[in-house]
Amino acid sequence: MNFSELECSLIRIVNASLMLQRETNFNRTLNMDKPNQYMLREWIMYPSYSGMKLFLMPTVVCFLAALVSTPLVLLAIYSNFSIRLETRFLLMGNTLVCDILYLLFYTTITICNTLNLKTPKHICVLFLFVLAVTYFGGVLTAAAMVVDTYVAVLWPLHYVSLLPATRTKTFIMFLWFCSFLFSGIAFLTLNFTQKPLPCPLEVCSLPVILLVALHGDDVLKLCYILFIGIFLLCLSLILCCYIYLCYKTRETGIWKSVSSRASVTFLMHFTLLFLYFSPLILLLTDALLYMSQFIGLRTGLWVTLTICNVLIVLPKAVSPCLYGLRYRQIYNSLKLFLKLKKHRGIAPVR
Repeated sequence: MNFSELECSLIRIVNASLMLQRETNFNRTLNMDKPNQYMLREWIMYPSYSGMKLFLMPTVVCFLAALVSTPLVLLAIYSNFSIRLETRFLLMGNTLVCDILYLLFYTTITICNTLNLKTPKHICVLFLFVLAVTYFGGVLTAAAMVVDTYVAVLWPLHYVSLLPATRTKTFIMFLWFCSFLFSGIAFLTLNFTQKPLPCPLEVCSLPVILLVALHGDDVLKLCYILFIGIFLLCLSLILCCYIYLCYKTRETGIWKSVSSRASVTFLMHFTLLFLYFSPLILLLTDALLYMSQFIGLRTGLWVTLTICNVLIVLPKAVSPCLYGLRYRQIYNSLKLFLKLKKHRGIAPVR
């Protein structure tokens, strides 16, 4: 062991002692016994050997579920000419592409951490940047889908002229540009405001990085809360649009039956939006409570792991199944594709 490695080990031990002292003094919700203290010390000193391995299963299950259902829904959308001409299905396809890419890269990072494979710094930064781009893209496209529904309901006669398929494709490219732009601004801000550490973080884990970011300077904490606040602002605008749509359409009679098509569609969209944005609310709440010292490091770690490895990936696995079963055009296209495939697989009788 050289001098720099010895110095880093000593710094980790000191940091572990300081954080454990912070837990004892300020954590009002958790009584830490000796085994918990040893577990927390081990996580701080050796993050890859922690209980994060327990959260690999839900991430892999969600990825496999999306890997089976998402390509089928995308095939139903892009292989059918009439479906490709509709704005809502183009936006839906873009959302599914963002979700499957996010799950692919996030599952890869999680598996590497579980297998104790050290990811090079540049590869880690690239993976985190792709995660940011795809997450931004998914949120922006979800907001665009709400705007599309809003225009279709309130201005049905002008809907085709306002949002044709060609304009939608250009708009989707603009959403990707905004995703790259916002992610680039976030990474550049973190790069120029982050102070060099004597012992750099040796784990490429999004939950750990989110938690460690709360130990940075005030600029880093401000950026952390600011970007979550931007997402929550998008959520507020989406909810306002949906509430206004319900208010404008309440006299048409489409909400009288609970099992009506409009009610079920609204419930599906509202459920997906809740699953998409509730993790952000919990993440912001967790950050504020942790910085205010109402919860300790161990509690913050488990909450962040639960949010990133369960709550964020869950809607990305559920949404293609709901879309495929709910929209008749997609469902019929899938049935036709599977029926043709079945007929082609039957050999002619001679």
